[in-house]
Amino acid sequence: MKFLEKFGFKKDDIEALKENSTSALLKEIEAHKKLVSKNLEYLNDMGVTNLIEIFTRYHDMFLMDNSNFVEIFNKYDQKDLVIKLAQNVQIMEYL
Repeated sequence: MKFLEKFGFKKDDIEALKENSTSALLKEIEAHKKLVSKNLEYLNDMGVTNLIEIFTRYHDMFLMDNSNFVEIFNKYDQKDLVIKLAQNVQIMEYL
């Protein structure tokens, strides 16, 4: 899970993630860290400011195929979406 540090995650963030996730999900994230990194990078490049909060709450979503992941966010105006995500991370459930 150390790969998350390049996206601004601190050790405490990673520990909290480990404590609040199933071991099966953590293994999937670790096994697919390139995919997870690519999806995190996409949101980071989009300008999302609360990446850690989004990943912590919806980390299973980051295991989606990158093209499907990108497609979800491309349906919306990116600047508007970044603002809305910063205001209320729970809109991720409706994307």
